[in-house]
Amino acid sequence: MKFIFADSLDYVDPAFDFIADRSPAERQPYWDDAYPHEILGYAPYDGVLVSRGIVGDHRVKGKYTASQARRFHLVGVRKFLRLDKPEFAHLDIFGDCGAFTYVQEDRPPYSPAEMVEFYDECGFTHGCSVDHIIFDFDPAGKALEGGSDSAKTRFDITLENADAFLREARAIDARFTPLGVVQGWSPGSMAEAARRLVAMGYGYLALGGMVPLKSPEIKLCLEAIRAAVPASTRLHILGFAKADDIDSFHGYDIASFDTTSPLIRAFKDAKQNYYLPGEGLGLRYYTSIRVPQAIENPKLQRGVKKGMFRAEELIRLEALALDSLRAFDRGEADLEDTLHNVLVYSAPLVEEKAYEDCQDSVSLTRLAQRYRTTLTDQPWKQCSCKICRDAAIDVIIFRGSNRNKRRGIHNLAVYQDHIERLDLKRAVD
Repeated sequence: MKFIFADSLDYVDPAFDFIADRSPAERQPYWDDAYPHEILGYAPYDGVLVSRGIVGDHRVKGKYTASQARRFHLVGVRKFLRLDKPEFAHLDIFGDCGAFTYVQEDRPPYSPAEMVEFYDECGFTHGCSVDHIIFDFDPAGKALEGGSDSAKTRFDITLENADAFLREARAIDARFTPLGVVQGWSPGSMAEAARRLVAMGYGYLALGGMVPLKSPEIKLCLEAIRAAVPASTRLHILGFAKADDIDSFHGYDIASFDTTSPLIRAFKDAKQNYYLPGEGLGLRYYTSIRVPQAIENPKLQRGVKKGMFRAEELIRLEALALDSLRAFDRGEADLEDTLHNVLVYSAPLVEEKAYEDCQDSVSLTRLAQRYRTTLTDQPWKQCSCKICRDAAIDVIIFRGSNRNKRRGIHNLAVYQDHIERLDLKRAVD
């Protein structure tokens, strides 16, 4: 089972100064920054996925700048992602259309012929057909029963595009492997879509619309699809948001899945921000220590304008929290004193609503307990990856992109090891 990382320009500045809290003045983002496989020295994934919607163009506003998009088309995906070295030649490069970026449109903005040309000219190894995402879901739906008019229209559009996409790929003898995208409003409709895609000639299917579904619902879809297609048909899950639950999907014969979950959790989860291997084949999670930037944090600045805080006092408390954490890391500060200094500064800004006015002592107690566990275990000292060796305690501090994404890259490395351990267990079983 291959773990494909869905990239969205997730690089960091190798020269970032944690003490001064800044990058070099001459830094040029992208050119001077490092992708996960560069800063770690190896790829913490089996491949990378790039969505057409992320690259963007005049129809869909992507995340790439205009110059980055031009370079992407000019040099190709592998060189743009700096995966053109021999040690990365084995990595797969998946592409999809980025259906979430045009979900409000009546039809996808890209034609099958255009996407075939995009994948082939940019050097993708795998390319997904042009789909139109369906959000309706009825777990009890059989065959093509039910479904809104919109869902049925999108179902037909997705299959029509898949048929044209495969014919276009064969016509130009495309160098990538085509994946037919499955969309549906129920396990039954997805199974019917999969059956039709196989009849068209697809041997590799990608399940779309999985992001909002819970694990049991995804499994219902997989069961129905597996019953409808030959055992030789490979399955890929697009946008697998339940990545930490991957072990429970053993038995569904998933060939690959893409996710950003390990990286995103580093700065978008309220509790589980830092990964370590757990007992058996599990994972352990730690809460990162919030120390927001006093001058740049919007909530703090609004508080200053309203007279809730004094800017000078915020800066003093911020420095005290950071100094305490680093002294603790060196063994020069007491845990309780460090925890106190962190909470005094950061408690008003943690994500739970109860912390907005710092009056909920029960919530603050829960926060303190999570922070105490993080500081007691010192997980960054239990990891030998380059991120943790170089950043030390700064990897666990929730503060700015260069720390937060480093923590996410560390998570990718731990997660890739997790997948490899699961695959080894399956091989033994």
